[in-house]
Amino acid sequence: MTVHTRIEGMAAPLPVSNLDTDQIMPKQFLRRIDKAGLAEGLLYDMRFGPDGKPRPEFVLNRPEYAAARILVAGPNFGCGSSREHAVWGLRQYGIQAVIAPSFGEIFYSNAMNNSLMLVALAEADVEAILADVSAPENSLVAIDVASMTVRSKSLAASFSLSERHRRMFLESLDMIGATLAMQDQIHAFAAKHWQQRPWLKDIASMTKNRLA
Repeated sequence: MTVHTRIEGMAAPLPVSNLDTDQIMPKQFLRRIDKAGLAEGLLYDMRFGPDGKPRPEFVLNRPEYAAARILVAGPNFGCGSSREHAVWGLRQYGIQAVIAPSFGEIFYSNAMNNSLMLVALAEADVEAILADVSAPENSLVAIDVASMTVRSKSLAASFSLSERHRRMFLESLDMIGATLAMQDQIHAFAAKHWQQRPWLKDIASMTKNRLA
């Protein structure tokens, strides 16, 4: 088991409210049959102009934020459609966490199931972190998942996670891994269920055989 407790590094300010998944991962990048290459599409229309050239003013195109691992964003980040590609693209690009006042509900589940840490803080706390990281020399942010705390140059704040999501992150588990970690309990539940209701076991195959 890999224990994974902290995310620490440069944070980039992205103070955009209601940044939806269509903007995070535009539709033309959904044609692929696997997850590969989605970093190219991340925030494409914000990163690139109509001519395909990078917009130099966009934060992730600025050399001083090239190593950003954390985004500090506006409220309702990840609203819109349920495309999981938005999360995959963020992870492939190197983003390990997003700090914002709130998140789209489906995006939140997709992110936490794919080890993209989402930290929801009070809007005033997010504004304080945004003020810090807007100066590259003050852009170091540390997220301690074990203690559920965030630190920037001028702020220390606490956040909350469900115990399931916290454990999945700390143990580097996806949904399949989290399920497999409970195999003993699953087998015990199944054995008790069939012991109490033996007439239900294999009922479909028994009915099929009887009809045949």
